[in-house]
Amino acid sequence: MKQIYLDNNATTQVASDVLEAMIPYFSDYFGNASSVHAFGRDAKVGLENARETCAEILDAEPSEIVFCSGGTEADNLCLKGAAHALKAKRNRIVISPTEHSAILQSAEQLEREGFEVRFVEVSPIGIVTTEALAKVVNENTAVVSIMQANNEIGTVQNIAELVEVAHDKGALFHTDAVQAFGKIPVSVESLGVDMLSLSAHKIYGPKGTGLAFVRSGVKIESLVQGGSHEKSRRPGTENVPGIIGLAKAMESSVALVQSEYTRLNELSSTFAKNMLERIADVTLNGPEFTEGAIPSLPIRTPQTVNLSFAGAEGEAIILSLDLEGIAVSSGSACSSGAVDPSAVLLAIGQTPELAKSSIRFSLGRHTTADDINHVSEVLPKIIERLRSMSPAYAKARR
Repeated sequence: MKQIYLDNNATTQVASDVLEAMIPYFSDYFGNASSVHAFGRDAKVGLENARETCAEILDAEPSEIVFCSGGTEADNLCLKGAAHALKAKRNRIVISPTEHSAILQSAEQLEREGFEVRFVEVSPIGIVTTEALAKVVNENTAVVSIMQANNEIGTVQNIAELVEVAHDKGALFHTDAVQAFGKIPVSVESLGVDMLSLSAHKIYGPKGTGLAFVRSGVKIESLVQGGSHEKSRRPGTENVPGIIGLAKAMESSVALVQSEYTRLNELSSTFAKNMLERIADVTLNGPEFTEGAIPSLPIRTPQTVNLSFAGAEGEAIILSLDLEGIAVSSGSACSSGAVDPSAVLLAIGQTPELAKSSIRFSLGRHTTADDINHVSEVLPKIIERLRSMSPAYAKARR
């Protein structure tokens, strides 16, 4: 059976050049980077070289890079750390309802601690406008956190404009760039952000490694105690092999970002168009696709296609595709046997029923036109079969 992986927004396989770069740091250079002997110094050299590479790629300074375990920890560190550092002066946190759960749940925790959390409205395609943000940012705002690219529907925000709104009120700005980096250009100088989060395993690097960019002069409180690693911002022995892999993955992703954007955008737009033409009652979630190379202000990532199939349960679609050797995902969360609709899709105005029928197809470096063509042949039959078993859909169609 042909195996097709279309869940690259969840994770990617480790690239061969990344693995090759990491291997020596599991064996030859295995020392603790905090040790003063030769073994430690060798690991430290690798660690700091990686830090310089990551900083250069992001247009940052090496001292502004904080290595951690991934995007979730980086989000927590930036939002909670900055909020705690500013608590005596400012008490409001502003986020969008379409953020990753790492931000949503961090905000919930901050609210329990006494912070005021405000949500900014998003448009029907998931865009945060400067006008909407200006309504909820005031002089009491400590941190604004708006993700650069949405993990479910691919919407890309105009972060640089939003930063200006936050800075005008003296607030710090953080962006979760986990799904943006490697798909579109990402520069902390161009964006103007104070903090930014990245994860290695979304860009063909290892799981368990990521970074937080914290601009020089921005104070954050550490989430844990236990050492002076990472300038006391993230105590704990650094995962040197993982960090080496992160730096290499960032290098490779930047080298391919232009060509992969064009290729994946064409595949994604073709697939979405085919499904909208061949299957009735299908909705494309997020912005429309545009043709060509990366625009100066992209409005969506090229690899994400989120479609809602009225009358077909999302989990049933996933399982049916899995039986055909095709891996996809849903924005729905399964908890205690109950499937909840995607918070992102509800935020952009979808009904709970339609949100539960949504599937995310996320393409990657190894996705081919043949893969997309095969899925385009298989999927309509699955939707037809599932709808035939839905009395509610049959009744609605009469």
